[in-house]
Amino acid sequence: MLVAGATAYGAVGVSSSSGSNSTWIADTMTAIKNSQNSAGILGALQDAGSNDGSVTSFLGQSSSFANDFATISQTNVTNASNFYAQIAAQNQQDQSAQVLQQTMDALSQSRNTVKAKNVLDPIIYFSDGTTIDTNANIMTKPDGTQYDIITGAKYVDPASIIQMANGSYLDTKNNILTLADGTQIDTVTGLTISTTA
Repeated sequence: MLVAGATAYGAVGVSSSSGSNSTWIADTMTAIKNSQNSAGILGALQDAGSNDGSVTSFLGQSSSFANDFATISQTNVTNASNFYAQIAAQNQQDQSAQVLQQTMDALSQSRNTVKAKNVLDPIIYFSDGTTIDTNANIMTKPDGTQYDIITGAKYVDPASIIQMANGSYLDTKNNILTLADGTQIDTVTGLTISTTA
């Protein structure tokens, strides 16, 4: 079936259609509307002939079209500039994150390779028989009492401590039960050793 219709250039076109007969009317109406639209170069030339035909009106319309093309070009340049600026900012952010990660990795490696070195003798002996273990930070008195030299508290070997649920603990090495309120009881004799609150 052959269908005649107006084209965008104002001429009548003929096309072959094997589809539905109802769509050719819509296509024809669209082509007629497009031919009446004065857009693009052909529209400018068509409008130039429909005006008074003077050079002034043609140049006025040409100036308007030139401004439209300039706006389109400027918008394209602006959009491209924004796009490339976003890419550059993202690249800079990625590079900064990578440098920071490398720095953190290098710092972590340097901490792992440098070990604190004890420059003191492992055991320091005093004239009264007291010794200090500088590796474990424990001072041992001649009577066997041990103190933590960092906190000053009595030291009890953690392997010999039994913790109770109520906060009490039993020192199995010295057979001393320390209650939650600080009371110490000798587990062999059952006598109170001291009370500290």
